[in-house]
Amino acid sequence: MGVENVADLPPLDPAVVLIGTAKGGNVGPPSGLVDIGVSEAAYLFRVALPGIRKNECRVKCDIQRDGKVHIEGIMTGVGLLRNSSTVYRLRVQQLCPPGAFSISFRLPGPVDPRLFSPYFRHDGILEVVVMKGRVPLP
Repeated sequence: MGVENVADLPPLDPAVVLIGTAKGGNVGPPSGLVDIGVSEAAYLFRVALPGIRKNECRVKCDIQRDGKVHIEGIMTGVGLLRNSSTVYRLRVQQLCPPGAFSISFRLPGPVDPRLFSPYFRHDGILEVVVMKGRVPLP
């Protein structure tokens, strides 16, 4: 499928389930927004986790063969912000509050969960490329 054919495809509207602090985050930037891209060989998805830094949170991403993706983690905020050598006591917290979160959605098709490449960007976006699964011939 060439780039010119991608414009002909209908946009995806995946079901996204938010649990824990991701669900309750009605203030500040929304958590759990998902973008999904499709190429001939792979899917790319990006998940918004604003306010989360990879060294302040434990995040696990589970991808199943049928394309189901489940991301969960625990935000371990302690009420302090650090900026180089200065420490600030948190007075207002509207970005991802401490606690557990869970985000689930389904990719458009089967994948090979052994072949994925996650990257947690500095701006709080989890970006993952996962190779499409091969459909066995009848």
